[in-house]
Amino acid sequence: MRHFDAVLIGAGQAAPSLAVELANRGQQVAIIEGNFYGGTCVNFGCTPTKTLRKSARIAHQARHAAEFGVVTGPVSVIYSAAVQRMRSRVESSRTGLTGWMEGTKNLEMIHGWGSFTGRDGDRFLIEVNDEILSADKVYLNTGTRAFIPDLPGIDRVPVLDNTSLLALDECPKHLLIVGASYIGLELGQIYRRLGAEVSIIHRSGRIAEREDEDVSAAIQDFLSAEEIAFHLNASIVSLSPHAEGVSVQLSDGRELTGSHILFATGRMPNSERLNLAAVGVETDKRGFIHTDAHFNTNVPGIKALGDINGRGAFTHTSYHDYQIILEELDGKTPDGQWHDADKRPLTYAMFTDPPLGRVGITLAQAKELAAKGQKILTTEFSMADVSRAKEESETYGLIRLIVDAESERFLGATFLGIGGDEIVAVISNYMATRASYRLMMQALPVHPTVGEFLPTILGRLEELNP
Repeated sequence: MRHFDAVLIGAGQAAPSLAVELANRGQQVAIIEGNFYGGTCVNFGCTPTKTLRKSARIAHQARHAAEFGVVTGPVSVIYSAAVQRMRSRVESSRTGLTGWMEGTKNLEMIHGWGSFTGRDGDRFLIEVNDEILSADKVYLNTGTRAFIPDLPGIDRVPVLDNTSLLALDECPKHLLIVGASYIGLELGQIYRRLGAEVSIIHRSGRIAEREDEDVSAAIQDFLSAEEIAFHLNASIVSLSPHAEGVSVQLSDGRELTGSHILFATGRMPNSERLNLAAVGVETDKRGFIHTDAHFNTNVPGIKALGDINGRGAFTHTSYHDYQIILEELDGKTPDGQWHDADKRPLTYAMFTDPPLGRVGITLAQAKELAAKGQKILTTEFSMADVSRAKEESETYGLIRLIVDAESERFLGATFLGIGGDEIVAVISNYMATRASYRLMMQALPVHPTVGEFLPTILGRLEELNP
């Protein structure tokens, strides 16, 4: 039996950096991965989809080049070339990551599926490739995968998730997408711009339900303008094979047919192979591992990082988990989000075009707080009034800022429009300082940018009526 100071199971966005850091500090470390190093982000998420998004955006811009005085001929997409560019980018990113770890002293990379077998005193026992390892500490970073609902007939049709969709060598003729949250909307627009007909089926009456209603409506408007069809308040009764590919029967009696069907209906944790019961680690009913704000499970010595702990479903939250662990390893106890996952505001983006950048609470949540007596200040600004947006002919969207009147700290922000995925960092970074919004009003911004309007917008804050 080989012993390690630390064993990391799963190599998503938190584990590689943590493994290298521990090894550089002199610990004997093993990192176990059963699939590809880099997890969802590098292999099936951020890296490939944002690379493919660029090809889709170039195609879209070429089709509208005449608006800018540029004459082009008929625009067509060579899907195989776009996909090859995407796959080359993934391979480069994955190779760089594995090379970095392979060159780290005291770090052993093990390709296989790791699972607990029990304990030997204070040490944890882990089986991988028919070998038993022991470890003083274990870090779990096994992430999530697509959730596919058990629907009548689903076993009779070829079903795609975000992974298998990107493995296609030909662009779907008509892509049916089940689910109108961030993944479904992003991929829907990408594949529409690459040449597919796209229809989105959603059980709710509005898309992107985490967002305020007007934001959801605005997103649907610009996607509909690109001829993406939405079927809302629609539940699937059954699926069956069809000459075109797949047939979907909806609860209202309608039938939709398409060449391919993608399920973007949420994520489920990769925890079932870990044999957590062998060491007593607790999960919720879905399999997400319970942790405190420092990612400790109920079993001392075992931490859970990244999507598996249910505290965020993003690359940046997973990496931030590592940063919090690093602060703890250094013995630092600063007061703030760097030492406590409960204190960090939720920050994310939806990479449609235009993108959505979000941090903190929504307007609907602000109204709930105001109804309970908290004094809230809000302000909004249309992208149609932003000079840079006009110059770029990208005037769709809005800016919304939410501030606590007493502390003068930001509570949330919404940026829907040009650069929204980047500009939101201005507010999220500022929230980390806990500074008054009045200091931002004194800033000297660059013209012409979208961000230059933030001091102006803040000067228009008004009290929110619940």
